[in-house]
Amino acid sequence: MRKVLILLGLTALTPAVARADIPHHPQAEAQALTLAEKAIALRSVAGPGNQTPQVAILFRSALIEGGFQAKDITITPFGDTAYMIARWPGSDPSLKPLVLSGHMDVVEAKPADWQRDPFRPVVENGYLYGRGATDMKLDATIVIATLSELKREGYKPRRDIILALSGDEETAMETGKILADKLSNADLVLNGDVGVGILDEKTGKPSYYSWEGAEKTYADFQMTVTNPGGHSSEPRADNAIDRLAAALLRIQKYQFRPELNALSKNYFTNAAQFQPANIASAMRAFAINPGDRNAIATLSADPALIGKIGTTCVVTMISGGHALNALPQNATANINCRIFPGHPRSTIMAELEKVAADPQIHFTDVTQGSVETEASPMRPDFTQAIDKAMHSVYPGLPVFSGMSSGASDSMWFRSHNVPSYSISSVFLRPSENFSHGLNERTPVASITPAIDFYLALLPDLSR
Repeated sequence: MRKVLILLGLTALTPAVARADIPHHPQAEAQALTLAEKAIALRSVAGPGNQTPQVAILFRSALIEGGFQAKDITITPFGDTAYMIARWPGSDPSLKPLVLSGHMDVVEAKPADWQRDPFRPVVENGYLYGRGATDMKLDATIVIATLSELKREGYKPRRDIILALSGDEETAMETGKILADKLSNADLVLNGDVGVGILDEKTGKPSYYSWEGAEKTYADFQMTVTNPGGHSSEPRADNAIDRLAAALLRIQKYQFRPELNALSKNYFTNAAQFQPANIASAMRAFAINPGDRNAIATLSADPALIGKIGTTCVVTMISGGHALNALPQNATANINCRIFPGHPRSTIMAELEKVAADPQIHFTDVTQGSVETEASPMRPDFTQAIDKAMHSVYPGLPVFSGMSSGASDSMWFRSHNVPSYSISSVFLRPSENFSHGLNERTPVASITPAIDFYLALLPDLSR
C-alpha cells in the first residue's frame, strides 16, 4: 500500500506525465517500483562480486508470482554473469514469437563520486535514484509488471511472448549474442534499452516520443607506430609519438560523408519542430539534401546531433614511450568509431588509413562484441501498433522513428535479419538523462504511463 500511495501522490503532483482519462493499474505500478528498487540494490557490475545472477533470480521470482510457470523460465550462468529467458506460451505454436529484450547488468558506479550511494535506491522529489534507474532496471521491471498485469486480466496471446534479458550488455555483450542465436526465429524484437520519450525542459510536459529502428556499429581501431628509438639527447626527425600525433590531428579534422536512411530522415523531419530555429532549419535542410554544407556545419557543431548525420571517429586512448630519457620505440592510440548503418568496419578502417596518410602507422581492428547490421524496416504493423499505443496514453503526441548512436543487444537480432526496435517507454527531460553518469535518476511518474503503453502495445503485437 505504501508504494501505491507514493505513486498516486507523485502522479497527482506531476500533471505533465499523468492522464486522468486513462485507468491506472496500481498493483502493477507498485510492483514495478518495488522490484526496481530491489534490482538497483544488487550490484550487477562485471567483475568480482557481480550480482547479475541475483537480479535474474529476483526477476524469475516476480514472474512466477505474476503467473508464469517455473518450467518456462531459465537462468543460464555465463562466466561471472547470467542470462534469462522467460516464455509465455501462445495459443498458436505456428506463429513466430514476440521477443521483449533488455539487460540486467549496469555500468560501474563508485559511491564516492555520487551524492547518494548508487546501489542504495531512494525516491526523492519524484525521482527514483540509483544505478540502473534509467539504464535499464526500471524499464525491465515495468515490462515484468505489465506481463503480470496482462496475466491477471486474463489475456491469452496467440504467439509466444518471450522475455530475454542479457547479463553483459554494458561490457562484452556476449550473452546478448547467445540470446539472439537462440531466438533467431523471432517475428520481431522490442528492446526496452534505448529510445525514450522527451519532456519539455521548461514545462515538463511530453514533447514527443522517438523509437529507434537502427543503431550505429561500434568499432575500435588501434593505431601503432614502431621505431628503433634512441637516446633523448640525440633527437631525430623520425619520432614515433610525433608521427602518431600528426596522424591523429589529420583524423580529428576529417569528416566522414554525411548520410541519411529512412529512419534518420523521418527523425530530422519530425524532431525539427522541437528545436531552436537555426537547428530546426538545418535539420529540415539536411533531410532534403544530406549534402547541404550549411546544414552539415550547423548539425556537426552540436554533440547531440553530429552522431546522427554519419560515421564519427574519435581518439579515446593513447600510450607511448618506455622511458623519460629515451626516444619512443612505439606509440599507440585507440580510435573509437560509431559507424552509420550499412558500412563494414573494414571499409571505415581503410578510410582512416588514407586519412592518416602515413605508411609507418599500422591499423588493427580490435573491436570486441560488435557486428555490423542494416536498419530494421519500418514495418507497418509495428509502426501502427506503437502509434496507437502511445496515442492511447498521450493523444496527439508526435511519434516517429530515430537511430541510436550507441550499441545495444538489438544488433545481434538484426544480424539474424530479425527486426528489432528500441522502445524504452519512460519520459525524461534531455538534461536529466544520466545513463552511465553520476546520480542517475528517472521520474517515478513515468511508471504509470509506461505500463499503460505496454498494456496497449503487447496485445496488438502478440495476436
